[in-house]
Amino acid sequence: MAFDPELRSEQIRAFLADAGWGEAARQPLGQDASTRRYERLTHPDGRSAILMDAPPVEDEPCPPDADEETRRTMGWNASTRLAASRVDAFVALAGELRRRGLSTPDILAHSSADGLALIEDLGERREFARLIEAGAVEPDLYRAAGEALAHLHTQPAPNIAEGHGERWQILPFDAFALKTNADLFAEWLPQFDTRLEMTPAALVRWETARDHLIAQAMEIPRAFTLRDYHAENLLWLDGRAGVERVGLLDFQDAVLGWAAWDLAMLTQDARRAVSEDARRAALAAYLDQTGRSAAEIEAELAVIGTLNALRITGLFARLIARDGKPRYRAFLDRQQALLARNLAHPAAADMAAYVREVAPFITEAA
Repeated sequence: MAFDPELRSEQIRAFLADAGWGEAARQPLGQDASTRRYERLTHPDGRSAILMDAPPVEDEPCPPDADEETRRTMGWNASTRLAASRVDAFVALAGELRRRGLSTPDILAHSSADGLALIEDLGERREFARLIEAGAVEPDLYRAAGEALAHLHTQPAPNIAEGHGERWQILPFDAFALKTNADLFAEWLPQFDTRLEMTPAALVRWETARDHLIAQAMEIPRAFTLRDYHAENLLWLDGRAGVERVGLLDFQDAVLGWAAWDLAMLTQDARRAVSEDARRAALAAYLDQTGRSAAEIEAELAVIGTLNALRITGLFARLIARDGKPRYRAFLDRQQALLARNLAHPAAADMAAYVREVAPFITEAA
C-alpha cells in the first residue's frame, strides 16, 4: 500500500488522543538514518515525551527459518537481519534491556501495527557526541560506555526479547548477513573511486579473502550485540548511578553477534574522531569488567572490526556515488583509515594482502 501522509497524520492524532497526549504541543526532531522520525511532545501539564513515528514501509525483517535465497528475494533487511524499524522490536528490546539493568526509554504507549510509540524523553542534547562537542571529558564517557557494554556482554544472550507485551526473536548475525554487508565494499567502492578496478580476477580474490575473514568470525564466541553502539546513540543520564548512567537508543536491530562488533562501533566511529585516550578508556573498562585479555579482544576487533569497516566503507561510497550525498566524503576518509588500522593486525592478514593489491591507497592511510 502506498504511503498516504494525510492518513498517517490521522493515525498519529488518534494514537496520541488515545494515549492522553492529544493536546500536547509537538516539536519535530527530524529523522534518523532509517525511515523513523521523531517529535518532542510537551503535555499541557508540563510533562514531555518523544513520539516515534516508524511507518511500516520497509521490506520485512527476516523470518527465523528463512533460507538464504528467500532472504535474498525479500531484500536488504532480511538478508542482513535488520528489524525493519519495527516498533514491536524496539518495544520488546527496551523491556529486555531494562530487565538486564541498562537504561532504555520507558514505553508510555505503543501501537506496533501502526508503527507508533510514545517513549520517555531522556533529555535534550544528552548524546555523548553532543556533550563532547560542548566540552565533556571524552575518556570518562567512553569508560562508562565500556562498563555498560561489559555489563550486557557478561549476561547470557536471550533467544526471545520480551517487554511491554511484545516478543521479538533474537537471531544470529550469520555468515550470509556478514557476506551481504561486506560485499558493499566490492560493489560500491569501485563505483566511487576508480583507483579500485574490480576485475573478474580481483572479484574471485575478494571472495576468497572475504570468506576467510567470515570463517574466522564464526569461530569467535557470541554475545548479545546491540549493533549500533556509538556516541550518537548513547545518552549521559547524570541523575542515575553505575551503568544506568548510559542511556541506550537505536537498539532494535540487536542480534546474537560478537562483543567486538559493539566495541568496534564504539571505538572505531566513522562519524567522529575517537581519541586514543577515549579508545583506551573504553577497552580498559571493558577488560576490567569482563576479565578478558587485551590480546584476545584486539584480535577479535581486527576480524570483526575489518568486516564492519568494509561494510561502512562500501555504504559511504554508495551514499556518495549513488545517492548524491557528498558530505559522506569526509566520513569515508576516516573510515578508510579505520579499515587500514584493523588490517594492520595479523588476524586480518589475508584481507590486508588483498586490499594492498587492489586498493593500496587504503592501507597507505594508516
